[in-house]
Amino acid sequence: MSSAVLPPRNVLVTGASGLLGGAVADLLEAKGHKVRTFQRRPGRPGRDSVSGSVADRAAAVRAVDGMDAVIHLAAKVSFTGEWYEFEETNIVGTQVLLDAAQAAGVRDVVFVSSPSVAHFGEPIAGAGAGTADPGRARGFYAASKAQAELIALARNSSEFRVTAIRPHIVWGPGDTQLVERVIDRARSGRLPLLDAGAALIDTTYIDNAASAIVRGLERMDAAAGRALVVTNGQPRPVGEMIAGICAAAGVAAPGWSVPGKVARGAGSLIEKAWLAAGKHGLVHDEPPMTRFLAEQLSTSHWFDQRETREVLDWTPEVSIEDGMARLARHYS
Repeated sequence: MSSAVLPPRNVLVTGASGLLGGAVADLLEAKGHKVRTFQRRPGRPGRDSVSGSVADRAAAVRAVDGMDAVIHLAAKVSFTGEWYEFEETNIVGTQVLLDAAQAAGVRDVVFVSSPSVAHFGEPIAGAGAGTADPGRARGFYAASKAQAELIALARNSSEFRVTAIRPHIVWGPGDTQLVERVIDRARSGRLPLLDAGAALIDTTYIDNAASAIVRGLERMDAAAGRALVVTNGQPRPVGEMIAGICAAAGVAAPGWSVPGKVARGAGSLIEKAWLAAGKHGLVHDEPPMTRFLAEQLSTSHWFDQRETREVLDWTPEVSIEDGMARLARHYS
């Protein structure tokens, strides 16, 4: 990878209270940039931060004041929920932040997206990024992120440069979105394999995802206007990844399988029931299965990384094997 780096800049990171946002903020600081974070909860002590919602115009204006660049990670990420919740944060929040950034004279924006914006339920085998399509994306999260990505990339110009980086299935120590859920459900015997866990998927170790996002900012001359999928470039069967996570935590891997078709149908029913129960305050966590989750677990989705690595002049530094070893040390 090229050793060229940016001179120190003032960079706003939204969603920095999350695993990936926090890793991005830390890496930027390690590279000498002055970081401000913007999230709903108070920021880390000693770090410049603004608390609030990205959909709050006054908060967004405060956050971007004096910034040279923005890395936008804040999003509602969930397998279930009402459309208006996703729309408010993922679409309206992105529009509000972009408006504020342009008005403040921000030069560069990295919009952190998801490959799900161009995943329509069919297998993906060695494809490129593809075009975001809100009408075909599966589920409210993917559809809202697809619309937000299109809005963001439409703002790209020579004066206001925007790129979209789509890290795929980010995992690592401290991950509550994937790793902790796999471990918890495997421990309680509630985690089946779908179609014997044979679907081939790409994933991204946390350090690699953070470094690729920062490279998006460093390589804006080449990345502006593009959407790039980021992965480790090491496709593995779903069952192998789940078994690796379970082994790292000292938990028995799931030994039972459900047909993917059955899980997708059941996921649709469970999601509707979960949403109805949530309206009455009967559940507060994620459903055990949704149609989108079943598709992700039973459908191959791995990507051609050649364009990403060429444009970003980047390669992942942590392999899946090294990542699993780090995960095991974390749990030991």
